[in-house]
Amino acid sequence: MHNTNLAVENHAHDLGQRFIQLFGGSPRIYQAPGRVNLIGEHTDYNDGFVMPAAIGFCTRVSIAPRHDRKLVIHSENYSEQVEFDLDRLPAARARHWSDYVIGVVQMLVRSGKNLGGANLLVDGNVPLGAGLSSSASIEVAVGYALLDLGDRALDQTELDRTEIERPKDDRTNIDRTKLALLCQQAENEFVGARCGIMDQFVASHGEHGKALLLDCRSLEYRLLPVPGDVALVICNTMVKHSMAKGEYNQRRAECEAGVRGLSKHLPNARALRDVTPEDLEAYGRELPDVVMRRCRHVIGENARVLQAAAALELGDLQAFGNLMRESHRSLRDDFEVSCSELDLMVELAEQAEGVYGTRMTGGGFGGCTIALVQVDCVEAFKRTVQEGYERSTGCKPEIYVCSAADGVGRLA
Repeated sequence: MHNTNLAVENHAHDLGQRFIQLFGGSPRIYQAPGRVNLIGEHTDYNDGFVMPAAIGFCTRVSIAPRHDRKLVIHSENYSEQVEFDLDRLPAARARHWSDYVIGVVQMLVRSGKNLGGANLLVDGNVPLGAGLSSSASIEVAVGYALLDLGDRALDQTELDRTEIERPKDDRTNIDRTKLALLCQQAENEFVGARCGIMDQFVASHGEHGKALLLDCRSLEYRLLPVPGDVALVICNTMVKHSMAKGEYNQRRAECEAGVRGLSKHLPNARALRDVTPEDLEAYGRELPDVVMRRCRHVIGENARVLQAAAALELGDLQAFGNLMRESHRSLRDDFEVSCSELDLMVELAEQAEGVYGTRMTGGGFGGCTIALVQVDCVEAFKRTVQEGYERSTGCKPEIYVCSAADGVGRLA
């Protein structure tokens, strides 16, 4: 779903007016995107490679300083407001949407940032439960807003002068990699989700028209061009991740078991990232069958990501699409994280014209598929997939037409 500049400006204006109604005073407004992963699934926590892209769905945070030590946070999505004292932050999560905000605040304070009180208005349109990373979107938007607010003078006279002298978004002012790591830490240690770095990283570093190839061990990355005549079409099965958390942790444990077994022959292997297909062929037969298949997916997927990056740089979308298909088959058969609805969505997408490739995206057991589709075929693609899916399941899917978007930044 691609927003025009005018639509973004109008939404920012509306948020600013809403903030004034709630708190008074003019806010700064920031946004951070959701993401879709083009290829590289369940490789991030194995120190491997991923290729996500930021998308136009986002969380927006309007913020202005207070003269006390309070954080007052209003969520437009939940129509709720919470208040915290910076000197007495909660020590444990409350299983509430505010955990994502407070977790980031906790990590910023722990890292030595001297935060002041602030009013925050939070509003997001990243679909919940679809695997498009609404959590990283709010974490990165809040973290960036608080850091940028702290970098500028709180005195209103100086603030007015700064607004004139500085650009709206100084992309070099905040270390985006450190921000991503702090937000990941907030989700791991405060919220309690064992996510990898991918989501927060692309929300921080994404660029318009580019996919991001990330080495999850070294955090080295490079941006890869997504042709302008290709749309990223995300198809939401509307199936929620009811079993995903337990199965996700089980898959992590199986991968770790594989490393332990293989390290008897490969003492330098710290993660499946360090194991080649030839290594697995030589030593994998000693592993339990299910563990061997989990390893085969991760090791093969890492290779596919690097091959996909080469294909994208050459503009070879047919090769890229074939790698997406291989990825889906591996996720379905070896890693066993697909489901009948995801498989049906992939099958329907393959029947449409103008499709380079398609696969499930995200942790699995529901959520979304991603397809690379020629722009002039998008409307026909949507009809084919929506009608076929509804006819087979009785459920109407949601289909989002996206392009690769910018990472976190200031809107106003």
